[in-house]
Amino acid sequence: QVQLVESGGGLVQAGGSLRLSCAASGRTLSDYAMGWFRQAPGKERESVAVVSRSGGRLYYADSVKGRFTISSDNAKNMVYLQMDSLKPEDTAVYYCAAKRAAFTSEIYYIADSYGYWGQGTQVTVSV
Repeated sequence: QVQLVESGGGLVQAGGSLRLSCAASGRTLSDYAMGWFRQAPGKERESVAVVSRSGGRLYYADSVKGRFTISSDNAKNMVYLQMDSLKPEDTAVYYCAAKRAAFTSEIYYIADSYGYWGQGTQVTVSV
């Protein structure tokens, strides 16, 4: 079992930046593919960015490409989401998720693929 705790959310003006952190405990992240997802009120949970076990393969939703960067530090058991040029439509609860992966290069961008979730952190972008 792996436990995930997100931090770093908050209120920011449009055009600003935030860095979300996800701390994992219980297992080493080197066995897991990781992802950031978000859910806005009245909307389904959607993938934002995911990374393979090795860190070598990445996926970004079209809506965040060029603005968000996912990274992982397996030595520290941490995953990060750097969010730049934030827009009001980025407002949502952001979740960190982990999936035990058999292969180092696999990525998963479907939320149902993930078995472990954090509690979420609120990101609010004002106009």
